[in-house]
Amino acid sequence: MRWKNKPEGSTWGDFGADDQLGRLNLLTADRVKRAALEIREGQAFCLSMPLDYPGGNVVNPRRLPPQLKPTLREGKPVFNFPFERMDRQNSDIVSDDLVIMSLQYSTQWDSFAHVGSWFDADGDGTPEKVYYNGYRGDEDICGPKRYDALAAGGMEHDCGEHGGARQLGIENFAVKGVQGRGVVANLRAHYGDAHTAVGYDKLMRVFEADQVEVEEGDMLLLYTGWTDLMLGMNKQPDMKVLDNACCGLDGRDDKLLKWISDSGVAALIADNYAVETHPAKAQEGRRPALPLHHHCLFKLGIPLGEIWWLKDLADWLRAQGRSRCFLTAPPLRLPGAVGSPATPIATV
Repeated sequence: MRWKNKPEGSTWGDFGADDQLGRLNLLTADRVKRAALEIREGQAFCLSMPLDYPGGNVVNPRRLPPQLKPTLREGKPVFNFPFERMDRQNSDIVSDDLVIMSLQYSTQWDSFAHVGSWFDADGDGTPEKVYYNGYRGDEDICGPKRYDALAAGGMEHDCGEHGGARQLGIENFAVKGVQGRGVVANLRAHYGDAHTAVGYDKLMRVFEADQVEVEEGDMLLLYTGWTDLMLGMNKQPDMKVLDNACCGLDGRDDKLLKWISDSGVAALIADNYAVETHPAKAQEGRRPALPLHHHCLFKLGIPLGEIWWLKDLADWLRAQGRSRCFLTAPPLRLPGAVGSPATPIATV
């Protein structure tokens, strides 16, 4: 066992000492088969934003929009490229491209390597950098290669050139296959576009009013309308508007965090930035800046999906008096990545 202590209320070890899937283990074959019963019309909804949205980097300065470029052959762009340049007998016209992008720029999954915490997992009295199920930040995530950098600026070190997280990478979700029952809670229908921190009581009112039931192994999708506003900004996001609009979960609400623990939800997804309100409500003392990320990614092993396109699905389900769908949402099978773009499909 790589840890002696585990956070109170965590699922560390519940799915095995070396588990890297967390609550995705609840997407069993039987649950996937039951989820398929939600397909009645055979109608599919794409739940991805165009991946070149939000536009610019004002939503997150570190995350840049994708750069789509042609590959090169003999120094020439391979786009609308006649293969007769290699052999005059060739009749092919070929286009071939590449993309450079931040993996969490648009519609995305967060892996468990995305957010960890200082925690005394080995019981020596000194907290260390730790991630879900006790994986070590300086060994399992960052890897053994590291170099001193920017020491004068106060940074301890930069991770070595090891090609991503050594453990807890997003590829684990891809191999598992993220597929099962999605349950949509339409927060926008009840709270509008006002900036609202949704805690346990507000969420339960939505569930009761719309007869939403969440069972163990379900993936909960929260429609807030944030991406509707952002899409209408035509790649020029106005953060004064977006920062003061729409719902987000209240990560400081202990009752809400307990419900997430007790519900058995397998994944938590929203159409907004971060799922939770950000910045979180002020709290004195040492505390996580992203309390919902801490609770889900670090303690419970619940993947988070952000900036999904939920309007079409949420509107259709509401018109039909339904809240459930069959959801297929694998990330890229990109070893070592801590996040991934996604093109989720909901079928009703």
